Amino acid sequence: MKYDPKKHHRRSIRLKGYDYSQPGAYFITLVTQDRACLFGEVVDGEMRLNEAGRMVEKWWAKLHHKFPNVQTDAFVIMPNHFHGIIVITSNPVGADPRVCPDETGAHAGMGAHTGMGAHTGAPLRVCPDETGAHTGMGAHTGMGAHTGAPLPEIVQWFKTMTTNEYIRGVKQSGWLPFRGRLWQRNYYEHIIRDDAFLNRIRQYIAENPLRWHLDRENPHRTGTDGDHILG
Repeated sequence: MKYDPKKHHRRSIRLKGYDYSQPGAYFITLVTQDRACLFGEVVDGEMRLNEAGRMVEKWWAKLHHKFPNVQTDAFVIMPNHFHGIIVITSNPVGADPRVCPDETGAHAGMGAHTGMGAHTGAPLRVCPDETGAHTGMGAHTGMGAHTGAPLPEIVQWFKTMTTNEYIRGVKQSGWLPFRGRLWQRNYYEHIIRDDAFLNRIRQYIAENPLRWHLDRENPHRTGTDGDHILG
């Protein structure tokens, strides 16, 4: 299937008026510019990272050092894209981001969405610590970052750090060059509203390499699985 940027470039639409700094779990996807396969290859259903792929993995692991109220969950680095779950808590890293039930005991429901892939409804709620203490939205941590950073700021930092190091890799280690920018300008996000969706996203991430031949980001895919998890 020939790549058509007008057809295949999915715009990232944030939910209007939604506070992306509030505690919750978010599923993000980043795609390389032109869907260039820069991070390794899938062999027999397993992702084999190259140096560039391991570099992306390193910066994902550093997210909680920059943003102390962020924890990372399941993730996968594919040849030309990245899936990961970011958990924004009301506490610095080290606290347990336990998922709380809705106060009414009800969940937001799985069916509603905006039509652009972003789901509506409250995110999966994260419990405060047992003392009920919060860090505050403007407090410095001493690590160069504010607590309470919104999701777009977190994602932009990750994109910037990986881009800067990839450029060094091109210059110093002969990594494949990219055109214009490493990542597409936008990214895709889903608000995770309950445990059932969280578990399905984790399974989707774990099985991503097995479905690479059907993946819509694969320039040489041989079919489609419909991205059934994402709607």
